[in-house]
Amino acid sequence: MALPHKLKDFNLFGDGNNWQGQIPSLTLPELARAVEEYRGGGMDGSVELDMGQEVIEFAWQAAGIIAEIFTEYGTPLHDANLLRFAGSYESDETGGTIPVEVTVRGRHKTIGMGEVTAGDNNSIEVTTTCSYYKLVVDGETLIEIDVPGNVFIVRGVDRRAERRRNLGL
Repeated sequence: MALPHKLKDFNLFGDGNNWQGQIPSLTLPELARAVEEYRGGGMDGSVELDMGQEVIEFAWQAAGIIAEIFTEYGTPLHDANLLRFAGSYESDETGGTIPVEVTVRGRHKTIGMGEVTAGDNNSIEVTTTCSYYKLVVDGETLIEIDVPGNVFIVRGVDRRAERRRNLGL
């Protein structure tokens, strides 16, 4: 039998603050490459050329008010906000768990306070655009992207190292 490891619990830390129990949901960043279609003479079809990293966004929701969310709003710094998702994925087959962490640095692009109703479960919707992203699964860094640093590491291989050397960086 083969059952998947499923997310059983998670926490979000923001700028060093532990927001345990205050984040009901979040959408982990989607990784996407910007591509450009190209077809040259002598080619029977088109290929997509990798033109770099698309904007990385992390959308999350706070139940109620968390004052720290507003501390760096409107900052001129591209990496003013640090967010760390810590998840525990568990197998119902073996009972084993796998820790997963997603760490991002960026700035809050939108903070939606939404509709508020007395006695209701009011929430804040936040979208953070990220200039740094790191995915660690079971202690292994799978992806690390530092956009301004021109770093793109996949399972220990820095795919931008040669380009940085070519540019004298």
